[in-house]
Amino acid sequence: MRTALFAGVIVALASGPALAQGSVAGQPTLMQPPPAGPSRPPVAAKPASPAKPPQAAARPGSTPESRSAAQLALSSDPVFDEDTFQRIKDALLFYSDIQVRGGWPTLPADAKLAPGASGPDVVTLRQRLVISDDMPAKDAAGDNYDAAVTEGVKRFQLRHGLDVTGSVNAATLKALNVPVGVRIKQLEASLERLLGMDFSFAERYVVVNIPAAFVEAVNNGKVERRYRVIVGKIDKPSPTLTAYITSVNLNPTWTVPLSITKNEIIAHMRRDPSYLSRMHMRVLGGHDEEINPASIDWASDRSPNFTVRQDAGTWNALGNLKIDMPNPYSVYMHDTDTRKLFADDYRFDSHGCTRVDNVRDLAAWILQDGPPGWDRAAIDAGIAAGQTKIINLPHKMPVAWVYLTGWVTKDGVVQFRDDVYRHDEALDRDALAQATGAGGFVQPAPTTGPLKRVSIDSR
Repeated sequence: MRTALFAGVIVALASGPALAQGSVAGQPTLMQPPPAGPSRPPVAAKPASPAKPPQAAARPGSTPESRSAAQLALSSDPVFDEDTFQRIKDALLFYSDIQVRGGWPTLPADAKLAPGASGPDVVTLRQRLVISDDMPAKDAAGDNYDAAVTEGVKRFQLRHGLDVTGSVNAATLKALNVPVGVRIKQLEASLERLLGMDFSFAERYVVVNIPAAFVEAVNNGKVERRYRVIVGKIDKPSPTLTAYITSVNLNPTWTVPLSITKNEIIAHMRRDPSYLSRMHMRVLGGHDEEINPASIDWASDRSPNFTVRQDAGTWNALGNLKIDMPNPYSVYMHDTDTRKLFADDYRFDSHGCTRVDNVRDLAAWILQDGPPGWDRAAIDAGIAAGQTKIINLPHKMPVAWVYLTGWVTKDGVVQFRDDVYRHDEALDRDALAQATGAGGFVQPAPTTGPLKRVSIDSR
């Protein structure tokens, strides 16, 4: 039943029009900033190319022979571009074929697998890596954990956001034993979420992939900056959205959201009346007039009729820099006064906003399209001056926060991350099969006119 249901989805995916193509020329080197200059207009989508007939056993893109683990680690391909939708569709055909052929083998829970090992578990590991395209088929035979197996494990670890050790630790073993059906569901759910996106790609844009907990700065189709981020907790998830970056704020103040005031600030004040002063916070009335905290009944259950604002400084929860991007969720990207969290593999610890590692560097990249003179050194000097400074962009920069637990980069490498928020459980395969007939981000007009962007839902 499961295979038959998925087969129906695959037919719909393969028969629908392909996503409109719109790659931008240019291959800037990863991590090298482009010359400063004015913002470019959005890139117009080109008409779709005819879809190639699906091949049951076709791989979604590059092969292990051409893309080693070391090369993948330096990939400059973005997680999200105009062809992401179509590439996920292609990958679904590849993983469907694996499922039809019986999936991949499961490794024993007590398997001890590291370079130098040998035995039947290594035989199984080799088969597993070959099936998922992490190791060349020519290396399938053998029972020794040799250099080929080590390289295959590293490639697998990179594709799943794991520590790249070349040894099968507990986390890697768990990921290896995830059934192919679950991986298919991740790709399907990611595809379904992309259907709701209404995003104008430009030559320069920013994208956050929430499950992967990283942000990318993209120029001419290549990633020039990639940083770790801290996103929302499970009970305070970061939203998916599309917006525009409008300004960079140096030494920002922080207006505490009402929900945090109600659920956290008031509780702190009940226990410790000095909390606000210790945290450099002020209580403000409806006209921004300052209110004495001692005049407030913190034991009351009534909803606050005041605002709490934290002064700029090293103690500020936003750190020294905020990237403004007006949106219905009132979230943004910012610095943090708790940097140690960036070293963790699990980076889901915010109230919904995105904290960016090395945010000053990202801001300098964004401000290449801003007023002249705001390079990294100027940003550092502005922060050191201690005054709040808002630097407005003359041209807004597109930004997207996406939730992709499965995606495919331009080189055909399929990536997976854990569904931390459990959004994949909401997958509606019937709706996906119907909607993909319209082609995803763009759909044909009722006549033979040009393709246009549409927003199918507003989640």
